This record gives sequence, structure tokens and C-alpha cells, in this order.
Amino acid sequence: MLDAIRNAYIQFLRCLKPLDGVAPLLLRLYLAPIFIQGGYNKFIAFDGTVEWFGNPDWGLGLPFPEFLVVLAAGSELVGGICLIPGIAVRLFSIPLMVTMVVAIFTVHLPNGWLAISDASSWLANERVMEAVDKKQRIVEILQQNGNYDWLTSSGPITILNNGVEFGATYLLMLLVLLFTGGGRYTSIDYWFRIRSEDN
Repeated sequence: MLDAIRNAYIQFLRCLKPLDGVAPLLLRLYLAPIFIQGGYNKFIAFDGTVEWFGNPDWGLGLPFPEFLVVLAAGSELVGGICLIPGIAVRLFSIPLMVTMVVAIFTVHLPNGWLAISDASSWLANERVMEAVDKKQRIVEILQQNGNYDWLTSSGPITILNNGVEFGATYLLMLLVLLFTGGGRYTSIDYWFRIRSEDN
């Protein structure tokens, strides 16, 4: 019986083998627009981003803000573009992970885990709980002074908590790409490697 289960499992894994490039492909296609947009936003608002990176009073208070903005925006923009076809995926995963670690510790960590305020979550902190009254007041103001049905036709009013959740998720996805690479059959990296092995 155990041999039959083991053989069936081995056969199952053999069936999956030709498709093992699909998961890295999906990770790449999910992450690419996030990083491209992030890098693009930093470049088009370069001066404001530099000010935010460097200002110790209302910003991040980081040293060499111009240099760091160029590094972060360049990594996100170029790395995000290269993720799409799967070029140097392992290499670009490293600066993108560094960018995520810096973002987590300088921007998101003080806000807790949740990216969106959800008071019903077991991860809700004091900041999230305070958002309940704020959201209720926002709803009241919009109901009294605006076309509430139209304003919420695309979705309910939500308060962003800006916690670690998304940054940590992207970081883990990049870590997977660092170890798996761009994916068998689905990345330019794979075909370059195959060609170099044939020569």
C-alpha cells in the first residue's frame, strides 16, 4: 500500500515537473507592475521623494537622499521591467529585497502588520482601532455633504494603515525568485543557461 502511494506521488511530481516554471512566471508578472509603478512614481516626483527620504522631521531622515532615491527608483524600475521577460531575475531580486527591507523598517513597521485598517482582525493594533471612529466620521460627512452612493460605487470607504503586510509579502515573493530563478521554459534566463550549456 505504501509503495503504491509513493509511486503515485512520484508520478504526480513527474507530471508537475514540466510546469515548474509557471509559479515563478506568475510571481514575476505579479511583482513587475508593482515595482515599475513604484520606481516610476519616485522618478516623476524626484525632488519631493528626495525631500521625503532626507527630512528628519516629517520624512524618513535617511542620509544621502538623492543617491538613495536613484538607487531605489532605478532598482524598482529596471528590476521590474526585467522581471517581465525573466532577465537576471536572481540578480535583480537582491536590490529589490533590499528596497523592501528598507521600506519595511523605515516606513511600515511602526504601523504594525495590517496594510488596511481592519478592526476585526486579530492583528489590529491601537492605530487600527482608532481608525474605526475616523472612518465612521468620514462616512457621516460624506453622507451629509456628498453623493454617498456614487462615492462608494467603486467600493466602501477604507482607511489605509500602511503596515508591513504588503512589503513583507513582496519580500517573501522576491526571496522565492532568488532561490528558484525566473523559471524553467518561462524566462530568458532559462534559455540563456540552456544555450550556454550547449556551447
